[in-house]
Amino acid sequence: MIRVLLGGLLALTIAMGIGRFAFTPILPSMQAEAGLGVGEAGLVASINFLGYLLGAAVTGLVPPGPPRTWAFRVSLVASVASTAGMGLTTDLVAWSVLRFVSGVASAGMFVLGIAMTLDALGRAGRETLAGWLYSGVGIGIAGSGLFVALSGGVLDWSGKWLALGLICAVLAPVSWGAMTDQPRPTGKTADAPASGGGWLSAPLLLLTAAYFLEGAGYIVTGTFLVAILKGMPDTAALGGVAWMVTGLAAAVSPALWAWTGRRLGLWRALMLAHTVQAVGILLPLAGLGVAGGLLSAALYGGTFVGIVGLAFGLGRQLSGGASAKVIGALTTVYSVGQVLGPLPAGLAVEATGSYGVALAGAAGAVMLGTLLLALGSALAGRGLRAGAAHG
Repeated sequence: MIRVLLGGLLALTIAMGIGRFAFTPILPSMQAEAGLGVGEAGLVASINFLGYLLGAAVTGLVPPGPPRTWAFRVSLVASVASTAGMGLTTDLVAWSVLRFVSGVASAGMFVLGIAMTLDALGRAGRETLAGWLYSGVGIGIAGSGLFVALSGGVLDWSGKWLALGLICAVLAPVSWGAMTDQPRPTGKTADAPASGGGWLSAPLLLLTAAYFLEGAGYIVTGTFLVAILKGMPDTAALGGVAWMVTGLAAAVSPALWAWTGRRLGLWRALMLAHTVQAVGILLPLAGLGVAGGLLSAALYGGTFVGIVGLAFGLGRQLSGGASAKVIGALTTVYSVGQVLGPLPAGLAVEATGSYGVALAGAAGAVMLGTLLLALGSALAGRGLRAGAAHG
């Protein structure tokens, strides 16, 4: 069981922490040394988001059993290759293709890796370990950020990509061997949803809508946090440090939020996580200097991965244990939010000359998700009471 959990954790480290998010700390070197312009960087990043959206939409449709296992393994190879490949060219079209492939591969590993790990933990009755799985994202973010910072005087932008690709290649065999999909036995009823809802139930639809709003809100801070801190005199030196703080918080928070979910219930824990994140999004506007910048990074990193784990756990519960399908659906709407969120935020920054409106809108989207979660919790509770009365 520990082998499967480690395989899932490393899959998220490779696909998300490095394959998807290493672009952020390496970007300044690519701009300074390879001539990548701001607009071109935005284009490459958007193409990665689109690849992730497509991968999330398709991956949930992969049939159970060996097809899912091999889809995961193909995604694993593609993720490692596309990470290393970024260091082998300076062509914008090639970079765009590689980031698109990386996005598709990241989604494949994310959806299938989490689904297979959660199913394995469920079969073994070890669901309480699930919180540690999501630490892989934060470990990758913090690790890649620290590596880029320490290698600054040794490796150029190309060497950084190649070295991170090599690190992923060393880690990949653990995930390759540990991750296999085992379809649930026909007629199994142990995973029936506690609320009696299932697919297209009102609570699950409200959770999905809230998760879309989370994707649209959280990505604004993910896109602009470093730029915001660098743009203010009292936090200008925090850019790279803040990103590492984000990663460290993301690494340790999933287990904490999983524990919170067990104590408060998944609905209440999600609402609390949304509220804490909204506070973190708004903190850069409070004028608290270095302390505020670091706290904002910590609250952001300390909630966005935890929200993923809580939402997936709740979605799996509401759908009757259909891990890959519900994770694929949730990841798809989250991805749509990520694609759409930065657009109005960027327009607001250009129109107003500040990040105030953009951050307020992002926090508002996250808090609107909290209201939808409260409604979903109420409806789910009503369903439970109705089921008990009929029983």
